Amino acid sequence: MSYNLFLDDSRNPRDVKWVELPLVAWTVVRNYREFVETIQRDGVPRIVSFDHDLADEHYKEFARATDPKTIDKQIKYETLTEKTGYDCAKWLANFCVDKGIPIPLYYLHSLNGIGCANIHSILESARKVMNEGTSGNPTGGSTGERQDDVG
Repeated sequence: MSYNLFLDDSRNPRDVKWVELPLVAWTVVRNYREFVETIQRDGVPRIVSFDHDLADEHYKEFARATDPKTIDKQIKYETLTEKTGYDCAKWLANFCVDKGIPIPLYYLHSLNGIGCANIHSILESARKVMNEGTSGNPTGGSTGERQDDVG
């Protein structure tokens, strides 16, 4: 089944005006669980568009951060209950590497710039692992584990 996956806790694809998303039909998922279940059921999508902060607790922590230059150090995502778009990207990267499936085309529509950079980094690391034919996974952990440092 060929489909396109849009990950966001509140927005729909038509709400995103700051990134030029393709005009395609989207399957919308709102959280990590729905993201994983959809891919396990339907396979890797053709396109994925990622939001980073997927729960109110993420926004509250982001709002509490005081220095924009070190915001990634101020928010302790590992202490939060809900997983982020970065966790989804890590899961997808490991899933694709484990199965030998190419990383799909992806867009980053999150307004969290650091979150976007981290998602981009993990997916490109997975592409590099796959292109070089090296073994292992791009996050250094098993699918679904949280890793704060992205290589």
